[in-house]
Amino acid sequence: MKKILHPASTRGTADYGWLQANYSFSFANYFDPNRMQFGKLRVLNDDYVAPAMGFGKHPHQNMEIITIPQSGALKHKDSMGNEGVIKSGDIQIMSAGSGVEHSEVNASTTKAVKLFQIWILPEEQNVSPRYEQKEIDPLLVTNELTTIVKPKEKATEGDMWINQQAYFSLGNFDTKKDSSYQLNNKNHGTYFFVINGTVSIDNETLNNRDALGIWETEEIEFSAEPNTKLLVIEVPMN
Repeated sequence: MKKILHPASTRGTADYGWLQANYSFSFANYFDPNRMQFGKLRVLNDDYVAPAMGFGKHPHQNMEIITIPQSGALKHKDSMGNEGVIKSGDIQIMSAGSGVEHSEVNASTTKAVKLFQIWILPEEQNVSPRYEQKEIDPLLVTNELTTIVKPKEKATEGDMWINQQAYFSLGNFDTKKDSSYQLNNKNHGTYFFVINGTVSIDNETLNNRDALGIWETEEIEFSAEPNTKLLVIEVPMN
């Protein structure tokens, strides 16, 4: 087993007034040659967007973009004709593929929105762009990890999917729980990101926004403390 620890305090930061961001990997004006990506996981941004502010219309290409609001709501509009609002408890997937333009703006004029924006490098280039969103809170099983995103060919009706051999899982733990994560492929790695609470893995203790990347193993044992929310992202490492 190999691992890399990313304490929350080592992330890149940016404060634009309307946007306060924490970058797990090199992004925008933050560059660290040792923090470019974890396997096919290229971006994990922890964003705070002020009321009525947001990201104006801008292009993307050949990237799988996953947005998970943590509080508040975000208005989405794109060049495919999709328009709507995603809120805390939802997940949004946009496959940029051959090219798409979109905007994301705080839906509230009084409350900030907090969100994770995650980019996964795609398995194929220039696929047809697509958009999907879904309420995921009702799907989560308390004190267990629940897979919320799968590869396209592994998805069944109603499953959220992306164009990569990647899996996203969320866990809400209200009691202390010893558990394990079984990788879907021995050549994958897994990025454990503690949204809040405390998780112990392989003699490492992770707290709010700490992360641990692990690879060259097929199963990972972990212990979650009460009041913990955990995001697990499994990706190919090559």
